[in-house]
Amino acid sequence: MLTTTAPKPLRWQRVQYSPLARQIDIFGSAAKLVLNLWWDKLTRNNSPKQRNRRARWLVNSLLDLGPTFIKLGQALSTRADLLPLEYVQALGELQDQIPASSEQEAIALVEAEIGGSIYSWYRDFDRSPLASASLGQVHKARLHTGEEVVVKVQRPGLEGLFNLDFEVLHRLMRWAKRLLPSIKKYNLEAIYQEFFELLYQEIDYIHEGKNADRFRQNFSGYSQVVVPAVYWQYTTKKILTLDYAPGIKIDDRQALEAAGLNVKNIIQIGICSYLKQLLQDGFFQSDPHPGNMAVSREGKLIFYDFGTMAEVKSIAKEQMIKTFFAVQRKDTDEVINTLIYMGLIEPVSDMRPVRRLMAFILEQFRDKPIDVKAFEQMSSEIYELFKQQPFRLPAQMTFVLKSLTTLDGIARKLDPQYNLLAASQPFVKSLTVSLARGNVVGELARQVRDFVQYKWQQPSPTERLIRRLEERIEQGELQLRVRSLESELVLQRINLGIKSLIYACLTGFTLLSGTVLLLSPYSGWAVAAFGLSGLWVLFLLRSLMNLAVKEKIDKLVGK
Repeated sequence: MLTTTAPKPLRWQRVQYSPLARQIDIFGSAAKLVLNLWWDKLTRNNSPKQRNRRARWLVNSLLDLGPTFIKLGQALSTRADLLPLEYVQALGELQDQIPASSEQEAIALVEAEIGGSIYSWYRDFDRSPLASASLGQVHKARLHTGEEVVVKVQRPGLEGLFNLDFEVLHRLMRWAKRLLPSIKKYNLEAIYQEFFELLYQEIDYIHEGKNADRFRQNFSGYSQVVVPAVYWQYTTKKILTLDYAPGIKIDDRQALEAAGLNVKNIIQIGICSYLKQLLQDGFFQSDPHPGNMAVSREGKLIFYDFGTMAEVKSIAKEQMIKTFFAVQRKDTDEVINTLIYMGLIEPVSDMRPVRRLMAFILEQFRDKPIDVKAFEQMSSEIYELFKQQPFRLPAQMTFVLKSLTTLDGIARKLDPQYNLLAASQPFVKSLTVSLARGNVVGELARQVRDFVQYKWQQPSPTERLIRRLEERIEQGELQLRVRSLESELVLQRINLGIKSLIYACLTGFTLLSGTVLLLSPYSGWAVAAFGLSGLWVLFLLRSLMNLAVKEKIDKLVGK
């Protein structure tokens, strides 16, 4: 028997972790988050730097709370309609940074599932995992028949932890709805129910195996895509045995180029495979991070992890097809109409700001690389408009958005000059030879026909410019904007000066109150008054320092 030193378990990993202790941990973290945000609002310290600091604290807290909250954070990373930009960005980087289970725990779980020795199923079993995540870890093994396989082993005690967290979060949500009426406009109940439903599915490896079989069947005619086969005789609810399909990490450009692979071809395969999943199959991998995909030495795309799959209903799929080709045609009105139909946009009386935002986004999808700098410069403005305008994210569409944005990030890391529409051209061309079987394929054929007609009749750049100017004049969008930099700087200094004056008044008031109380029968309260005045002094000093720094910066700008 192999013996090793087991890593020290985290608090949530303890077997004797009482429900009360878990509830205290979760409510404590939630209370601290609310207090931090309340304090920032009270002190008006809402700078991007401060929001980034709070977002990093939230990420670390979710990691400490364990698998449920790591998955919750990953799910919230797509909810730009719920969270500030800095939180969305920080949660988007949240990874399964949890130590692997000890070898003894992993072997014990496998043998408990088998009902005997691990070697009754496997000739060899590597006790050190190839990879680990919040819900499980993967070990390499060899069957008695000689095949090399990987064995996905669930982390012990997950179902019990999920049951406990399910109850605690439901209680926390009820309290939040009572104390924070503003959150009632969000359908938290639906988000909560769907989140836990998917979470329980993800720890059912029988369900994951069925997903893998269905996914492999969908790509059975595609030689450039590899989906590992499931060994059902060696699979249970907590153990999943798959073909061993080694590959190069999909976002490792240096390793891919060293293997002589063309990254542009890999990007095309990835983009086209996801468009097929979304627009043809309606069954897609909703968590395509770099750990779930690899590239073989022959340049084939390998998919791993089928626990987080999502489906697109037929009606939504048809609307997504229309949206895709409307984007190709730069048809702003058609894009907005399809997004309204899918429930992503709520129609309002004045749609001009939405139309301007959509037109800006579509202008970036040209036949040349997207201007990343333009996106970076506009990101905060776009985000603010997104918050103010009637955008919505139905639960199903969050998975689509997450998949596309994650895939776009991987492609951009491989090739900063890549263009989504250019990479999708092989998929578009393949549709031109598709037979119109069923409504969805028929819709694809119609949209391809319209797109080809659009490309044939596409106006010249000069005609497009004139047409765009005419549209903007008609819609009242063309206007002159005059902005005085000096006036803005003066207003900012005035704002800081007013803050300093308010803090000075509060300091004087509390000092005077403390002095009066000290000479009265209530002298005990004088200590509290002096303490409060000390707090206002700190705010006053900080405000004066900010004002001094601002004046120096403005002088430099004015030179």
